[in-house]
Amino acid sequence: MLLDDHSFRKTLGCFPTGVTVMTTLGKDGAATGVTISAFSSLSLSPPLVLFCLDKKTSCLDAFLDGHFGVNILAQDQKAVSVAFARRSGDKWQGITQRRGVTGIPLLEGCVACLECKVVQVVDGGDHKIIVGQVEHLESNDVKLPLLYFRGDYSRIGDAV
Repeated sequence: MLLDDHSFRKTLGCFPTGVTVMTTLGKDGAATGVTISAFSSLSLSPPLVLFCLDKKTSCLDAFLDGHFGVNILAQDQKAVSVAFARRSGDKWQGITQRRGVTGIPLLEGCVACLECKVVQVVDGGDHKIIVGQVEHLESNDVKLPLLYFRGDYSRIGDAV
């Protein structure tokens, strides 16, 4: 297979991922967020996670220091993912949120939420890799995660 952008994305799409919405506060104090599938745990001690954000993302600067929230979406939150994947418009319209311990916005109804402090930002090609130390977390043992597989949303069991 030829290594071009399309075949690279198609091949990586064979790896199912969870769907997250990263949230934070901008310099003006306004809540902002973006849908991300490039999220991973990094270290247990200290507890670190990372996510990757395209350098062209309009809200990139808001995530480069301070705190951010990791909202791991539940399988019934596809509309939330779609809302935060939009490039423009009011992403928060109809979205229920609350403030976390660190003051950042967190989404209601998620499988899990983590509150993190940015500890490192690294260049990674056309993306920034943002590393955060987890300061607070919570999870729901009943909900199942929303998945992304082969360019579409999926649920546990659907693709099997």
